[in-house]
Amino acid sequence: MRRAILKSAAALAVSAAIGACFSTSAFAANPVEISFYYPVAVGGAVTKTIDSMVADFEKANPDIKVKAVYAGTYQESIVKALTAFKSGTPPTLAVLLSTDLFTLIDENAIVPIDGLANDKAWIDGFYKGFMENSQTGGKTWGVPFQRSTIVMYYNKNLFKEAGLNPDKAPATWTEMVEAAKKLTKRDAAGNVSQWGVKIPSTGFGYWMFQAMTASNDTILMNNAGTKTYFDKPGAVQALQHWVDLAAKDKVMPSGTIEWGTTPKDFLEQKAAMVWTTTGNLTNIRSNASFPFGVAMLPGNKHPGSPTGGGNFYVFNKTSPEQQKAAMKFIRFATEPARAAQWSIATGYVAPRQDAWDTPEMKKYLQEVPAADVAREQMKYGVAELSTHDNQRVTKALNDNLQAALSGTKTPEAALKDAQRESDRILRSYGR
Repeated sequence: MRRAILKSAAALAVSAAIGACFSTSAFAANPVEISFYYPVAVGGAVTKTIDSMVADFEKANPDIKVKAVYAGTYQESIVKALTAFKSGTPPTLAVLLSTDLFTLIDENAIVPIDGLANDKAWIDGFYKGFMENSQTGGKTWGVPFQRSTIVMYYNKNLFKEAGLNPDKAPATWTEMVEAAKKLTKRDAAGNVSQWGVKIPSTGFGYWMFQAMTASNDTILMNNAGTKTYFDKPGAVQALQHWVDLAAKDKVMPSGTIEWGTTPKDFLEQKAAMVWTTTGNLTNIRSNASFPFGVAMLPGNKHPGSPTGGGNFYVFNKTSPEQQKAAMKFIRFATEPARAAQWSIATGYVAPRQDAWDTPEMKKYLQEVPAADVAREQMKYGVAELSTHDNQRVTKALNDNLQAALSGTKTPEAALKDAQRESDRILRSYGR
């Protein structure tokens, strides 16, 4: 009897092993397929890094197939993602701006992360400053991935030539203006060959503006994304400072300064100081022919910067198996060592402390201490401007910022007009 039972148990074990082999083969033959939309036009060459990450993930998870779709700029990516969602073929997973949060929720396009992760401790491990644009209404909707703050890059050689300390960047608005005057080069006819500072106003003008308002104790929106405060006195003062850099101080070009060409102008030494994303650090490190510094943004009352960059979002109208697979990829991409590698490869701020505690990151910071500036600035970080119908609200602000910078409106009039348009757009959401 005992022998029969053992024989039966052995047969069951063999049967289970055979079943497991067939099951594994079935998984490999019929993997869960997920599509992953990623914005390639974010600064620097990152497609190879993403391709490598996807390949490593598929090797570790043969039951999942990831199709990476490189979708252009952030703006192009959300249009493509929402178009696909409305047509019934949504991406499973996408990296989109953290500020797209309310738009995606209003479209019912994404699902909360909390239930998929089922791990509060893991969610709580992300920096709180980054989670401000990832959570609302008591739920987590996005997972910080390629996040950033704005920093100032400055040319140490040009500082030295101008009689400035190359190891000490200006820390206040006043100090920046004084340094920029010494760094601006004009010929006898008044033609400028080198500007003291460039702050881009296209694409992400609102983001640059928010850096100035943050350092002036002025918040531009409420947490619910239903109200904006564009015309507060502190905001008007900040915009006046930005306008004065060109109109009064003559240390910056007037009118439009392009987001995309600002790092190039810095590398070509056409600008001694520039404001741009920390996500440009690797690009500038790789291409600068001169020693440069990275510093917190000069502020008025204290340093300040909005956070920025992209979150992972999991889309609605995808299968439970796809959502589970997407969550697995998110966890894979944000593991400490991998998040550290991503930060080193791109310049983005690793969004969790455990990534900064890895040996790789500690070694990197010894070699490139400038990489720690953005993380240190997080102490003064504020949530990036995000509201319901966010693209229309930010367009209203951007258009009026441009009007002030080009001299067609006063800062006060521009911000009153921006606030009036914002109130009109958000009226139905505030009820």
